[in-house]
Amino acid sequence: MAPNRPTGLAAANGRWHTDLTLIEPNRILIRGYPLDEMMGRVSFGEAIHLLLTGELPTPSIGRLVEAMLVSFIDHGATPPSTLATRNAATTGASLRGAVAAGVLGFGRHHGGDILACRAVLDEGLARVRSGSSVADAASALVARLVETDEIPPPGFGHRYHTRDPRATRLLQLAHELEVDHHYAQLIRALEHALGRHAALADRSLPVNVDGAIAAICGDLGLSPEVSDALLIISRVPGLAAHALEEQRRESPMRPINPTTHAYDGPSERRLPTPRK
Repeated sequence: MAPNRPTGLAAANGRWHTDLTLIEPNRILIRGYPLDEMMGRVSFGEAIHLLLTGELPTPSIGRLVEAMLVSFIDHGATPPSTLATRNAATTGASLRGAVAAGVLGFGRHHGGDILACRAVLDEGLARVRSGSSVADAASALVARLVETDEIPPPGFGHRYHTRDPRATRLLQLAHELEVDHHYAQLIRALEHALGRHAALADRSLPVNVDGAIAAICGDLGLSPEVSDALLIISRVPGLAAHALEEQRRESPMRPINPTTHAYDGPSERRLPTPRK
């Protein structure tokens, strides 16, 4: 949705505009929808989509947005953002301060792969629009990435997983909901091309969750900046949980070594039914 631009007298008077939220006595509108009517009827993911794009999503798109938010909800105790949150929490910082420290810990090398992968996918789709098949575009792009020493490419490979279960589930959902199009097709073709390249015979480079989200957001028509916003939003609950756990379970001002932590939570359990 294109924002309204101040013109004429409004611009001359120095007024500025927002099309996000209207607040008046006894009335709150979010992109035109009464907030009290949204409550209990619109999911958190759908409301985020509304705020970031200007429109409520279809049920299928809303379900995918929800799935993407869940997929990133926590990355464990070792990432820099989590350590930043825990280090702030152990000093006695407030919950909001500790979470803010974690959010500020995201950068090009941690939390930046969705944007970087989207750029790679756009490069590949430019080849497709120029007449290449998806398979040929993927092969040419992998050859370029190998030549420029950009292996692993953003969105592929993982330090723990040989098959990222989050990426598998997200791409499966996109297929089931019939919203996997050019971006999803290309990222699967890139995964195959990486596996076939002779110089990468000893490497396992499956699509990871960053790559899946980059592709799905592309197919949903969401801008790269919106996908980056989804990452930040989705990580806040996990950072808050780490800050609270640090304050409740550990002594203040402790040196935090990420390699010595041990999990003592519930063993694997199944979701209660009925759930889709």
